[in-house]
Amino acid sequence: MQLSNIIFLLTFVIAISFFVKNLNKIISNIKLGKDINRSDNKDIRLKNMFRVALGQSKMFDRPIAAFMHLLIYVGFVIINIEVIEIIIDGVFGTHRFLAHVISPNLYSFLIATFEILAFLVLFSCLIFLIRRNIFKIKRFFGKEMTKWPKTDANLILIFEVFLMSVFFLMNATDQILQSKNVSHYLVAGSFPISSLFVGLFDGFSIETLILIERVSWWFHILGILGFLNYVLISKHLHIFFAFPSTYYANINKPGKIDNLSSVTKEVKLMLDPNADPFANADSVENVPTALFGARDATDLNWVQLLNSYSCTECGRCSSVCPANQTGKLLSPRKVMMDTRDRIEDIGNNKNEDKFLLGDYISNEELWACTTCNACTDACPINLDPMSIIIDLRRYLVMEKSSAPTELNNMFSNIENNGAPWQFPAADRLKWIEEQ
Repeated sequence: MQLSNIIFLLTFVIAISFFVKNLNKIISNIKLGKDINRSDNKDIRLKNMFRVALGQSKMFDRPIAAFMHLLIYVGFVIINIEVIEIIIDGVFGTHRFLAHVISPNLYSFLIATFEILAFLVLFSCLIFLIRRNIFKIKRFFGKEMTKWPKTDANLILIFEVFLMSVFFLMNATDQILQSKNVSHYLVAGSFPISSLFVGLFDGFSIETLILIERVSWWFHILGILGFLNYVLISKHLHIFFAFPSTYYANINKPGKIDNLSSVTKEVKLMLDPNADPFANADSVENVPTALFGARDATDLNWVQLLNSYSCTECGRCSSVCPANQTGKLLSPRKVMMDTRDRIEDIGNNKNEDKFLLGDYISNEELWACTTCNACTDACPINLDPMSIIIDLRRYLVMEKSSAPTELNNMFSNIENNGAPWQFPAADRLKWIEEQ
């Protein structure tokens, strides 16, 4: 084994180790959430996952953007099949290992397919960069889209442009070396795109061509390993987490709000004439009472925390939110981003004296929500920011008795009059007398 193979193997092991370590940290943060059972209706959940996450069906509300996103997604995944060959070549010092294993025609077909897809990925990334930075699509911006989120969105596109460009550079120099019968460079593959750039290297020496090919090869594999680790600190974590998020998504009727089990238990106890509310009081004296709603990220369930990590920050939720569109402070995208930031801080033991409610998300944002569920309906991977808003509002009302005046008046009317209006029950039929 040569020195270059040892260096490659060490680099690969270190990169994968970092990836596994940081991924486990994210999973640990998600597990800080409360337990929730989403193991029902497995067939429906699998269909949702394949349809929404893999098939990207909800993306096609905007067909042009969806098609280009699909090109990037499919292209990048298929192109990285070549990573298998690169890893084998890097460890054992071979060159185009798969060409020795499969038929020449099949290998040529695969390389040609990779090149065509790489070109489509490159083209789509450039279009997305233009849309984001020149046309400045409105939903890509907002108060929550501070310097890092905007930079992150551009970085990943630029990164993919470089990866695809280097891929063509590697193949162009490789095929020249093949044509010159340079040892170690097996004649294999078909290069419909990179062959267009072969003329740029006229007059280059063999040593220079080998240097360019090797540097491109190393850049390509190091870029992929770097991309793998970068994804974990980026909004592009949805590449992995979109699948579990769509599988564990709420499959009840849209807009249906679940009852709190703790409230249901209390109501049943009140309605049961035979129930003794003081039974076994001694045994539960030191047991902490259940929290109604959520004050901090750890009061949310693990699916909600998984959703926050899966958010693509695409802004589709905020672009259809009636509160956001009428100038209210609420942005469903910000709710997801704030939840993710808060659980990250908790996982890193930072800001221990702060809470999700109040320090990250304000009361004004929460009460601007109309609970129309448009955000969840618009999300391309079925994330549910409204459920987080509901749980935070539950805490305000049921733990803090803090609600807008209009709601407090309604609560009082319901308590005193049995209806949300300021009319006693005895006056309800007076309208008949006026007929």
